[in-house]
Amino acid sequence: MTKRISQSEIQDLYVKWHTPDKVKAHCKAVSDVGVKMAEELNKHGYNLDIELIKGSGLVHDVARIYEKHELIGFDILSEMGYEDEANIVKVHMRYPKYNEIQNLNECDIICLADRVVKENKYVGLDERIEYIIGKVPEGNPDVIERILQKKVETREVLDQIAQIIGKTIDELFID
Repeated sequence: MTKRISQSEIQDLYVKWHTPDKVKAHCKAVSDVGVKMAEELNKHGYNLDIELIKGSGLVHDVARIYEKHELIGFDILSEMGYEDEANIVKVHMRYPKYNEIQNLNECDIICLADRVVKENKYVGLDERIEYIIGKVPEGNPDVIERILQKKVETREVLDQIAQIIGKTIDELFID
């Protein structure tokens, strides 16, 4: 079994890299959403590594206060020997393409979870993307177009997951 990052190591990283409480809360929410999605998929024949998803979610924004935080996070985790977690953190901001539904992996799950969590709670894809677009500086239509294209791709994957698990992602998370 591959060694995964521990809770105490995660807490130490939060201290060392001055991760703000609101970012830690966001990381916990992404982790929780990713774990729940993965557990549902695992009930339907998938074999996703829950501990990898949990740990990666908790550290995906550990260096959030720094420019290019995803690359810093990658370096931190690589130096610690957590290559799987490092590789997820490295691409979570600009994930090039989700895998085909039958080949979803832990990286897909974290990237999906990060796109449906705003601040510290699940809000769904529409609200999260609206929030992200609101942060784009004016005069950047190309960036907005890229975000909207990613939204379409993300929606397709979420809809496919819903077909597999027999409920929408919203139904999974909204009481």
